[in-house]
Amino acid sequence: MYLEHFGLAEPPFLLTPNTAFAYEYGGHREALNVLLVALRSGEGFVRVVGEVGTGKTLLCRALLRALGDEFTTAYLPHPPRTPDGIELALAEELGLDTGEGAGAARLHARIARRLLELSASGKRLVLLVDEAHTLPAECLEAVRLLSNLETETAKLVQIVLVGQPELDLVLARPGLRQLRQRIAFSYRLRSLDRFRLEGYVQRRLRVAACPRELFGRRALDLIWRNTRGVPRLVNIVCHKALLDAFGRGDSFVDARHVRRAVADTESLQRQGAGWRLVRRLFGGETRA
Repeated sequence: MYLEHFGLAEPPFLLTPNTAFAYEYGGHREALNVLLVALRSGEGFVRVVGEVGTGKTLLCRALLRALGDEFTTAYLPHPPRTPDGIELALAEELGLDTGEGAGAARLHARIARRLLELSASGKRLVLLVDEAHTLPAECLEAVRLLSNLETETAKLVQIVLVGQPELDLVLARPGLRQLRQRIAFSYRLRSLDRFRLEGYVQRRLRVAACPRELFGRRALDLIWRNTRGVPRLVNIVCHKALLDAFGRGDSFVDARHVRRAVADTESLQRQGAGWRLVRRLFGGETRA
């Protein structure tokens, strides 16, 4: 709606994880480096934890792009919540026949055979499990059992668990101590500080071909103060602030636009309906 008004080639603050907009600030760059070092060194398990909206899925996609030809990847963005479902999803990622009648034991054998084939061709499998905090303990144990597939010299599958901090609570259970002991590398994603938030906003505007500065310093201060640097919330507030500026015919986002965007976002979080700002600006409601 506001692209032509601000001279943008595409919307800069959509919530869809798009690696073209990736901002390699300290935390995300470090997390990606930790993952690459761990996987290239052949470690079996890696854990990445981050609060809601800190860019975990974007990190997953960046990792998939960064891994070289020596890796084959299996990505479970919404992993099944049963042990059999985990193996079935992995088999499908590997392109194996999962037709009826295969049976759990036969399916496991097919997965093992396929992993040996990959190893013989010089490739290693990376199983990337997003939203791992949603998995019951028995599913995480099934994932651990997959890590038992190995040759005398190397693991046949390396596993990356990505999830919210609740993942740590699940892994702390006594029944998962074997899995816990196998986690060689861990990383905790942090939100953006004030300096990096400005770089994040400028990066996304630059990728969207913005020809000039759009957000003033006071506006950025308010965005950071209200979002605490959580990237998803930053995107929401910036998007709504641009909508507000466009609806009022302004060419620059200042603190007033951000305040209105923040107020609308708070109501969105409470009510689950939100977007009253959009309706007010474009649906004929009286402006505040």
